[in-house]
Amino acid sequence: MTTPVCTGTSGGAATIGHVPHGPYASRAPHAPYPSFSSFVRARGPVLLRAARSLTANPSDAEDLLQTALTKTYVAWERIEDHRALDGYVRRALLNTRTSQWRKRKVDEFACDELPEQEASPTPDPAERQTLHDAMWRAVLKLPDRQRAMVVLRYYEDLSEAQTAEVLGVSIGTVKSAVSRALGKLREDPELAPVR
Repeated sequence: MTTPVCTGTSGGAATIGHVPHGPYASRAPHAPYPSFSSFVRARGPVLLRAARSLTANPSDAEDLLQTALTKTYVAWERIEDHRALDGYVRRALLNTRTSQWRKRKVDEFACDELPEQEASPTPDPAERQTLHDAMWRAVLKLPDRQRAMVVLRYYEDLSEAQTAEVLGVSIGTVKSAVSRALGKLREDPELAPVR
């Protein structure tokens, strides 16, 4: 829920972020922010980034900043050192966010028994190692050139072009040699349970 900061009602219409007759409209020239609206224009983007660091949702961050600016506007006359305004707004952001967090509704209910979690099937490490060993033994049975290409393509994760460059052959040679090697691996009796 966004609450606009209405800072003036001259002429019967509320204006957002503009103080035509604010208490500091005639402030001394050494004041960094002669009005609330000039402060918001100058520091708004920086303060919005601070608000976004406190909440994940950009809309919530805007609401949070709007609330903190409302609190700052209400206290504008009491803030003597306008160089401390950023700190004041940041403190208001933090306090507002903490208050929201404390008031949040938590849907937790006490129960006698914890619900059973479905056990996701995890592969047996021994089976994975057995499969890994069988695959490596099958790769070692390949001719040297095919073995090199299979290792570079599938163990080292190189592309066909990279494999061809490393071995000094054409991409077509890599494709055909890898295809023949995969055919031999499919026919290896030790890998029959994998198929």
